[in-house]
Amino acid sequence: MGLEKTTRMNYLFDFYQELLTPKQRSYMELYYLDDHSLGEIAEAYDITRQAVYDNIRRTEAMLEEYEHKLQLFEKFQKRQQLVKEFEKHPFTDERVGEFLTQLKEWD
Repeated sequence: MGLEKTTRMNYLFDFYQELLTPKQRSYMELYYLDDHSLGEIAEAYDITRQAVYDNIRRTEAMLEEYEHKLQLFEKFQKRQQLVKEFEKHPFTDERVGEFLTQLKEWD
């Protein structure tokens, strides 16, 4: 699993974890945050490795669907980029107005 996917899943989990069941949250935390293997999770829950794998893949798809509909992570990324732009450029009234207009458009 690539670092980019792991990072994305961690962000999506942060934004949408309250929409998941306790079991889904637990599997995702163990797999993505605590770096447990599928086998370790399966052993802890006394289920098959395949059952853990299937549950994690379904939960990933749900998180992606939530993001597709709500776009919380995308808006977060845009705001982060805007903050970087603020830090790089001098603060002129015109630039501040442009940045504020962009922020309003994203919400």
